[in-house]
Amino acid sequence: MPARRIEVLAAVVGAASLGAEIAAARLLAPWFGASTIVWANTIATVLVALSAGYFVGGRLADRDPTIGGLSKVVLGAAALLSLVPFVAAPFLRISVEALDRVEAGAFVGSLIAVLALVAAPVLLLGAVAPYAVRLSVRTVEEAGRVAGRLYAISTLGSLAGTFLSALLLIPLVGTRRTFLAFALALAIVAVPALGRRYVLAPVGVALLLAIPVGTVKATGSGKVIWDRETEYQYARVVQDTDGERRLELNEGEAIHSLYRPGTWLTDNYWDEMLALPFATSSQPPRSVAILGNAAGTTARAYGHYFPATWVDGVEIDAALTDVGRRLFDLHGPRLRLHTADARPFLRRSSARWDVIVVDAYRQPYIPFYLTTKEFFAEVRDHLTPRGVVLINVGHPSSSDRLEKVLSATMATAFRTVLRDAVRSLNTVLLGTNADASRARMHVATRAMAPDLASVTAAAADRLAPALRGGSVYTDDRAPVEWLIDASIVKVAADGER
Repeated sequence: MPARRIEVLAAVVGAASLGAEIAAARLLAPWFGASTIVWANTIATVLVALSAGYFVGGRLADRDPTIGGLSKVVLGAAALLSLVPFVAAPFLRISVEALDRVEAGAFVGSLIAVLALVAAPVLLLGAVAPYAVRLSVRTVEEAGRVAGRLYAISTLGSLAGTFLSALLLIPLVGTRRTFLAFALALAIVAVPALGRRYVLAPVGVALLLAIPVGTVKATGSGKVIWDRETEYQYARVVQDTDGERRLELNEGEAIHSLYRPGTWLTDNYWDEMLALPFATSSQPPRSVAILGNAAGTTARAYGHYFPATWVDGVEIDAALTDVGRRLFDLHGPRLRLHTADARPFLRRSSARWDVIVVDAYRQPYIPFYLTTKEFFAEVRDHLTPRGVVLINVGHPSSSDRLEKVLSATMATAFRTVLRDAVRSLNTVLLGTNADASRARMHVATRAMAPDLASVTAAAADRLAPALRGGSVYTDDRAPVEWLIDASIVKVAADGER
């Protein structure tokens, strides 16, 4: 029995198993975020599939103890793995649309379907280990040594697959081609034992690699004028016929920046970031930090309406900043752009700002470390005496659980917490240790441009005390994902009654 060939199969299968796990989490992240729940589901799916594969592989090995039989299992895994990023897209889209409509049953069902798609090839990959041991063991005396060697080779392959996918393939060629690269490697090592007629299998996978990524991305309305698999997510810019541009993440299910030629207001929650600071002062803010700047909708507007204001735009994804400059007119007379994660940026900075904006969502979740009392204490320490923090709270239309938690947690650092329920899906929370009032906002409108004055007056009329009843989150305990998921299920259940 060709021992070296089996060892090569074991190594490549090990790499593909963990590489597929990393790629699967990445496949889900743009749609559902990279929360601990998503990772737990992905890891659990892989472990269950591998366990089932071990069982199936042992039975297959006893039924057909040949290198050809083993290679057919590997080739089957390659075929299924190559289909995952293509077949999964419709299920992901249904799942996210169900999330938007707060249909928990469809959401959970579609997510399970996607995980099942990943499980199928992983099950076959799991079948390889017992199959390889069965073919390699000649005598009982060498069983332990042979099995140990094969499992060591497979584990080293898994280690290589982990780093290869996370550090090289996903950043350089994207998630879809990462799946295809591992599928191609599996097909290549499987074919030699199967004969010439199977040579077309790796050729077919290689052809799939050549398909432009953009051809399988949903465009929705408008035309995609830029898209990229960045270090953190899939991002694209969609342009309508009237010239409006949207930066869309999460496969278009969330809009993170908006550009309209010749205008600076959006008729959306971004406008509140310009209006609400006047609750503590009738003068424009002298400095603003935007944590989660994306392509710069708020930063651009500040540069237009308040050119004397220093604006620090903080965005973890450099690709979004770059496309902001190129396609979203991201500039300002006193604009400074930083590529950094929000909280580490604050920790390293000694500056104080009049306004700190927190808008760092990955639909539908907000990073847990931006929801805790320790974070808001850091924010407080970086505000001037007149300073305010403004946080965009996205939520299902009839759920206020996240807003209550954030309000309660902000209250540990700020004497005053107010709410502006600007949209059914967005509330902007304001926290400050200065005096805040609607009247001051109305006074400030007298010196504003008419369009911004109208927005500010409307925001002042909506301004209200924060909702009560939430628990306080800490760095040690901040179950944001569970809270949001529970809110989705509750809203769905309430809607069915």
